[in-house]
Amino acid sequence: MEDERIIGLYFERSEEAIAETARKYGRFCHSISYHILQNHEDAEECVDDAFMGAWKAIPPAHPACLQAFLGKITRNLSINRLKERKARKRGGGQVDLVLSELEECIPAPDNVEQMMVGKSVAESISRYLYSLTEEKRNVFIRRYWYLYSIGEIAGQYGMSENKVALMLLRMRKGLQNHLEKEGIML
Repeated sequence: MEDERIIGLYFERSEEAIAETARKYGRFCHSISYHILQNHEDAEECVDDAFMGAWKAIPPAHPACLQAFLGKITRNLSINRLKERKARKRGGGQVDLVLSELEECIPAPDNVEQMMVGKSVAESISRYLYSLTEEKRNVFIRRYWYLYSIGEIAGQYGMSENKVALMLLRMRKGLQNHLEKEGIML
């Protein structure tokens, strides 16, 4: 079923909307959640919660890209679930590692003014990513959006872990330079 029709079902408040969403995007959302949580049961719960989140958000929201909309909800719910789990266990994790890698490049919003600048930062990052080759862009996105480990990325692209780590380091430095050139102070 086409996304516009699925969104139409949400606007009609038809329960079929969730079933169609699960049919079309269930595996995609589960993949996102599982890479963050590394637990199938928790991932399933986050995906179910994401579909309920879509139910609550549509309407009034009318996402231009349903897949991205669902991916973002799933990712946020999964990260929140991981933070809750870590608060109970006090263990280390992939999310903290990935976010710490980006701390040097991307400013954290400390106040409302910086939060308002957030959109321009996101647009600048997008411009930077589209200046990269498709392979580099995909490696960056797998690491910093989908939270794949360096080993998983290396396996997918037939590279050594050292090569992936060096590529990511260079891209982070490139991103930092790009942001500075665009007047975004770190």
